[in-house]
Amino acid sequence: MSSERYHKTYPISWEQIHRDCKALAWRLVGLAKWERIIGIARGGLVPAAIIARELNIRLVDTVCVSSYTIRNQGEISVLKEIRGDGEGWLIIDDLVDTGKTARVVREMLPKAHFAAVYAKPEGRPFVDTFITEVSQDTWILFPWDAETSYAKPIAEQQ
Repeated sequence: MSSERYHKTYPISWEQIHRDCKALAWRLVGLAKWERIIGIARGGLVPAAIIARELNIRLVDTVCVSSYTIRNQGEISVLKEIRGDGEGWLIIDDLVDTGKTARVVREMLPKAHFAAVYAKPEGRPFVDTFITEVSQDTWILFPWDAETSYAKPIAEQQ
């Protein structure tokens, strides 16, 4: 997490991500008869599994993209792609942040519907459907990236 870019942290619990994914499924259920779900690995894997269950879709695949690494410095690396135009397919990610990953995946699957659980202002133009918008300077702390530990009282943090 870059301290210059992020000024707030928004922790998400397992219960909240599950509720938000179900809310996204409710938005998607009437839009089309989806043939398959493509989860963007790794962040989109848990949401894709929940949404696949809720929409009763059994054909689930992945696109593997790397962008959040210290060595990578924001460059996108496609580790596994999918062939096809995406017609009738649903792309799922946990978050659309700057839109860099979404742009690469959209170029790969131009006719697919792109849905994310959370969206930031810079990434919003690249996603078709989302549930919650958060500010650009917020780091979303997903439950698969966190551990439970002791927290100092606020008065001791000053």
